[in-house]
Amino acid sequence: MEVTLRFVEELAEALALAPELERHAAEITAEFRDGEAPRAIVRRLFERSFDAPETRLLAATVDGSERPVGVCVSAPLEDPLLGERVPIIVLLHVHPEFRHRGLARQMVAALERELRSRGIERLAARAAHNDDALISMGERWGFVRSWELMLKE
Repeated sequence: MEVTLRFVEELAEALALAPELERHAAEITAEFRDGEAPRAIVRRLFERSFDAPETRLLAATVDGSERPVGVCVSAPLEDPLLGERVPIIVLLHVHPEFRHRGLARQMVAALERELRSRGIERLAARAAHNDDALISMGERWGFVRSWELMLKE
C-alpha cells in the first residue's frame, strides 16, 4: 500500500471535500455532544479560517486514488483571555479499512512538520474525558495533558 499525504492549498478544493468531512465531524462530535452537530460546520470553519496559518487540511490517499482514506484538519484555537493562538486538531479520521496501520500517526506527524515550517511549535488536540484509548494514543504521540475543560449543565 503506497500512501500519499497532501495538504490542500485551495479553499475551493477544501470546500469540495467539505460534505464528506461533515459526516466525519458529525461522528466525532456525537461522542461528546448531545444531539446532531450543527449543519455545515466544516464549511463554516474553512470559510472563516482557511487562510489562517493554523488551519491545514491534510488528505491521505492510497495507491494513486483521488479519494481520501484519511484526513487531518487543524484550525486556530484562541485563548479568550490571553489572546494566544495554537492550532488544534479538529478532525482526524481514517477510513475503517485503513485503521491500525499508522496512518493517523503519519498524518499528525506531517501536520506537526508543516506547522513547524510555518514557525508554529505547539499543537493541541482534544479528547472526551472518558476516551481512554484516544488519550493514551495522544500521550504515546507526545501530547501532554495541559488543562481540563469543565462544563456545568
